[in-house]
Amino acid sequence: MELTSEFVIVNARLCAQKIMAILDDKFLAITAIVTVAYQLVFFIITAAFRFDKLTDFAGGTNFVVLALLTAILKGTWHFRQVILTLMVLIWGLRLALFLLLRILQWGEDRRLDKMRNDLKKLAIFWSLQAIWVWTVSLPVTLANASNKNPSIQAQDIIGWMMYLAGLLIEAISDQQKLQFRQDSTNKGRWCNIGLWKWSRHPNYFGEILLWWGVFVASLAVLGSSKWIAIIGPIFITLLLLFLSGIPLLEYSADKKFGGFAEYREYKRTTSPLLLLPPAVYARLPTLFKQVFLFEFPIYSRKLSAETTSH
Repeated sequence: MELTSEFVIVNARLCAQKIMAILDDKFLAITAIVTVAYQLVFFIITAAFRFDKLTDFAGGTNFVVLALLTAILKGTWHFRQVILTLMVLIWGLRLALFLLLRILQWGEDRRLDKMRNDLKKLAIFWSLQAIWVWTVSLPVTLANASNKNPSIQAQDIIGWMMYLAGLLIEAISDQQKLQFRQDSTNKGRWCNIGLWKWSRHPNYFGEILLWWGVFVASLAVLGSSKWIAIIGPIFITLLLLFLSGIPLLEYSADKKFGGFAEYREYKRTTSPLLLLPPAVYARLPTLFKQVFLFEFPIYSRKLSAETTSH
């Protein structure tokens, strides 16, 4: 009986090792499978019950799941791996809980208004969310899969500082905007307090900065995998700059407030992303802003169209 049990255990271990070999030693396949499965569960809930309050919670917590999963699967628990995993855990849980509480307070997710009753569009949205989670997680996934454990280097400290600065900027700006909207006297106005005086999207600046920090902090153990890992911060940067981030919010704000001279002045004197004093930003040449400060023409397409029509 003991021999039989030992035989089963040995074979189970061999099977597990073979499965891990198939899924590869960098955890790319297993994280993809887990991400798809995790998002699929929430997609089914959303589609079946027309309940989309868990959308952002599903995204943020998925990052946490992948970071913990890869750390546990590797099991080496090197200091750098632990720090990187904690970095993702702190960011993911804070953002997921913040957005969940916000959506529970404010109501339905307006991004899904046109998708809630269209299964195909809803499936595309959740598929894109799965791609976002898996891709942006690449630095910590590959770092946790690494066998390297060099001593702490300057790039680690730089990466940690970038992450901490980005996390604080994102958390503070989120809280400032929440408080602004909770004040009934601000109804029908755009947020221009605190960090929002220096950037039209400080939360996105913080998020981009922190993910580049995660990448920099993982460089010491990535080796040639850095060319895969860098896709993560590049992806989140492009996503927020050109797709689902700033362009959509700028268009929406222009549509709501474009008729107000004060809003147009705010937009003229306030950086779209980087934190800069308005007095400095307002004096910079337009070309310089477009080339170096991300003031792309697409961020004013609504205002430009109205100006042209008049």
